[in-house]
This record gives sequence, structure tokens and C-alpha cells, in this order.
Amino acid sequence: MKKLGFGLMRLPLTDANDAKSINIPALCEMVDAFIANGFTYFDTAWMYCGGKSEDAVNEVLTKRYPRDAFSVTSKLPGYKIKSFEDRDIVFAEQLRKTGLEFFDYYFLHNVNSESLPTFEGYDCFGWIKEKKEKGFAKKIGFSFHDGPGVLDEVLTKYPFFDVVQLQINYLDWESAVQSRACYEIARKHGKDIIVMEPVKGGTLANVPKKAEDLFKSYNAEMSVPSWAIRFAASLDGVITVLSGMSNMEQLCDNMGYMKNFVPLTDEEIKLVHTARDIINSDVAIKCTGCEYCIVNCPQNIAIPKYFSLYNQNLTEAKTKKWTVEEAYYERLAANFGKASDCIACGQCESMCPQHLPIIEHLKEVAKTFEK
Repeated sequence: MKKLGFGLMRLPLTDANDAKSINIPALCEMVDAFIANGFTYFDTAWMYCGGKSEDAVNEVLTKRYPRDAFSVTSKLPGYKIKSFEDRDIVFAEQLRKTGLEFFDYYFLHNVNSESLPTFEGYDCFGWIKEKKEKGFAKKIGFSFHDGPGVLDEVLTKYPFFDVVQLQINYLDWESAVQSRACYEIARKHGKDIIVMEPVKGGTLANVPKKAEDLFKSYNAEMSVPSWAIRFAASLDGVITVLSGMSNMEQLCDNMGYMKNFVPLTDEEIKLVHTARDIINSDVAIKCTGCEYCIVNCPQNIAIPKYFSLYNQNLTEAKTKKWTVEEAYYERLAANFGKASDCIACGQCESMCPQHLPIIEHLKEVAKTFEK
């Protein structure tokens, strides 16, 4: 399959503040263009788009295309599993929501040191292997958010997985996320890799001007996010790179350079690493906007949106007495909990794939916007 996958997590919405309000007609147009250009891979999960992403699969794919025209991945959410019976209850509901009889790929969602006790305690590893044996999943794997040591342990103990989904992008290649080290572990075990967060939740689509100028001076025709996606897709063993595309413009840009994919040259890879160094000096809170943190937030705090505003606000001229980010914060706070409403329960930090100190960052946000 082509190396661009459609990530069904950041979709066109009818209401920008309601993740459930998927714009189905707009998404249908995007899906049609995607498939017409020879791309076939779609990635969803229970929690995406406020729990409505899997339903969207049924509307835009299952009801409109023959089954062999597309491939779908979904995932078992560990936080929903409280008993052995829950595994099949959740799986059956996912098949119902998507309208599918089987998944082309099925993963354990967000395997890490904190979720492992649940996945092992309810034998989800043996369970997912059985799902493949019975034909309910053509290939099996897991998405992973932890260090290389844990990944090595899991793949050594459970060698039957076909694929691993890893967060890989040039900003995290040598960061605390340890993209490079995790990639090398997966390849050591001979696993195919599907890349998530290649543009780091949009961070690498809106880089500092100095980094943008660096890219444009080398090739004015290539978009800024294209460098991030091509970096991930150029790695050996990567079978597809997921992109969360929320409008037709983003889709067409991605398809433009991924339809006939050309890997980065050594010179281009060096350029990307130079851009990484520039960006690392600017971004304060390295949030990808995955929204895992808000799933069970008792205060309904719009954490990723607030972090994005905070980062954007830091790029504003220091002489400004007021910034547009302040207005956006006020609008969001009218519908969501404020940053200062945080009760420090810690559930957000336990869910964060980036292992961010969210509670402390929320204090910084409150100090900046709640004057």
C-alpha cells in the first residue's frame, strides 16, 4: 500500500469546539479523493473524535465502498477493560459502529508501563492473537507510548505481533519521546512500523519563520509539513505514515508528494535536523493535541487547546498589550473548565503519551491568560 494513511482523529468538524461534530459530507469528499488517488489505509480508535470516529468509518467507507477498496485499523482501549468479558464487548461494539465484519489491522491501544498491568491482567495479548487466528483481524499490533526498554520487553515476551505503531517525527527523534531508539528496537525485532504523529499534532506544519525559511530556500515548492511526513516515510520498515487531515487542502498537499513518494536524501535529512534544532529553541509545551488527557478530566478542561494557545502566544511580539490568543482563551473558557480549575487529580498525566507535566503547565497557562 502507499505510504500515506488517513488518521481519523483530527477530522473536519461542523463545530470547532465539539470533537463529535464530524462534517460527514466534507469527510466523504476527502475520502473519495484519497481513494481515487490510490490510497487505502484508514486508522481509527474508540476514543477519537469524542467516540464518533468509528461511526464515521461506517458512514464514509463501509456504506459507500466495496470491502476490498480500503483497509481499517482500530484499537482495544485499555481504560475500558475492567473484566475479561469487556474485551469482547468492546470489540463487538467496534465492529457494530464501523459496520465491518473484521479489521484489517487491530491493535492494543497505547501500550506502556502503566497500561501493561491491565493488558496482561486480562490476557489481552492472548486474546488479540486469538482474534487474528479466527479471522477477525488480518494483522495485529499495538500502538506504543513509552521508552525503548519497555518496547523491547513487550516484543521479546510477545513476538507474534505483525506491526508496531510508533510516534516518529524529526522533533522527537532524539527527544524524551525517544523516537529513534524505539524505532531501532522495533526493527531489531523485525517488525513493520506504522508512524503516528509525524507532524506532531500540527507543530511541524507551523514552524518558526527561521525554520520555514530554511525549508523554502532549499525547495520553495515543498510545503513545510511535507518535510516531516517524508522524514518518517523515508525510514526503512515504515509501511505507512498517518496524517490527521482536517480539510481538503491538507489532503491534497499530502497526496501531492506521497502519491509517488521519493525518500529524503542525506542532504535533506541534515536540513531537517537543523530545522529541529531551531524549533526546539521555540516550543515551550511539546503537546501533540492527541486529547488523551481530556477523556476523563473531571473539570472538562480543554488542555490541548490551552497548550496550543500558550505556545502560539509566546511567538507574539513582547510589546503587545493584548493578543488574539487571550480572546480565544476566554471563548474556550466559557465552554470548558479554565486552566485554574485543575484539581491536580493526575489522570491527565497518566494518559499523556508525551509524559508531560500537565498540572504544572496548566498553572503556567492560568498565569498567562487568567490575569
